[in-house]
Amino acid sequence: MANTATQVFNDHRELLFSIVYNMLGSVADTEDVLQETWLSWASRNQAASAERIGNPRAYLVRIAVNGALAHKSTISRRRETYVGPWLPEPLVSPLVDTSVADDAADAAVRAESVSMALLVILETLTPLERGVFVLHEVFGYAHTEIAEILGRSPSAIRQLAHRAREHVHARRPRYEPDPHVRQKVTERFLAAALGGDLDALLEILAPEVTLWGDGGGKGRAGRGAGGLRPLHGRDKVAHLLAALGPRSGTGLDIAYRSVNGDPSALLLAGDTPFAVIVLDLTPDGDQVCGIYAVSNPDKLSHVD
Repeated sequence: MANTATQVFNDHRELLFSIVYNMLGSVADTEDVLQETWLSWASRNQAASAERIGNPRAYLVRIAVNGALAHKSTISRRRETYVGPWLPEPLVSPLVDTSVADDAADAAVRAESVSMALLVILETLTPLERGVFVLHEVFGYAHTEIAEILGRSPSAIRQLAHRAREHVHARRPRYEPDPHVRQKVTERFLAAALGGDLDALLEILAPEVTLWGDGGGKGRAGRGAGGLRPLHGRDKVAHLLAALGPRSGTGLDIAYRSVNGDPSALLLAGDTPFAVIVLDLTPDGDQVCGIYAVSNPDKLSHVD
C-alpha cells in the first residue's frame, strides 16, 4: 500500500509542482506545499478505515491548490520586508531547439510554462483569482472542476475567471514572440548592455520599457540595475545599463538557457550563477519592453 501511494504521488508530482509554482512563483515554497501534500496523501492512504480514492489526480490537485492558497498569506508577509522589486524564482533548463521538439509531450510542457512576464502580472491578482486563472487558462480545468477543488460554486468560479482574465489581458495582450527571434534579441541586448553601447540600447529598447532588478539587497548583485523600484522609460533604462553594464559584467560568462520556457540568459561568475536575464518583447518582436534581472543568490541556489 505504501509503495503504491508513493508511486501514485510521484506520477503526479510534476503536474502538482507546475500548478503550485505558477500560483506562488517560489520554488522553495512550492516544495513545502508538495511536502505537505505528500504527508496528507500518505496519511490518507495509511488509514485502515479510509475509503478508496477513485480519482487520485483530482484529490492531489485539490490538496496542493488549497495548500498553496494557505501559504499565500505567509509569502505576502515575507515580501513586505523584501528589499527592492520581487521577481519569481526562475526555472532554468537547457535551451532546446523548439523547431524539432514538436511531439505531444513537449507541446504539453511548453503549454504549461508560464513566462516570467506573465508571472509578474499574476502577482497583481488576488490569490483566488490567480488560482482560478492558473487552473483554467494554463492547465485547462473546467469551471466545474475548479469549483470542486476550491469548494465554491461554478458561478463564483466563472466570475473569478472573468475578472482574472480581463485583468491579465489588459496588461498583457495575447502574443508569443518566436523563440529564435527572442534568442537573437537577447544576444543583441546583452552585447549592447555589457559593452556599454548606449546607441544600440536606445535602438533595441521600446519607449515604454521597464526594468525589474531583483537582487534582494544582497551583495554586489543586490545593488545592481533597477534599484529599489522598477525603472520605466527608454532613456532612463538605457543610460543606467550603459553605465552599469561594463562594470558589473566584468569577468562574467554568458550561457543561454530556457527560463520559464523562454530563451534567456544565465550570467556566471566562474561556475556560480550570478544573474538570470529574461526579456519581454513587443508584439512585433523588434524591441524589448520588459527586462527581468534576477540576481538574488537565494533565488539562484537551485540553478545548475
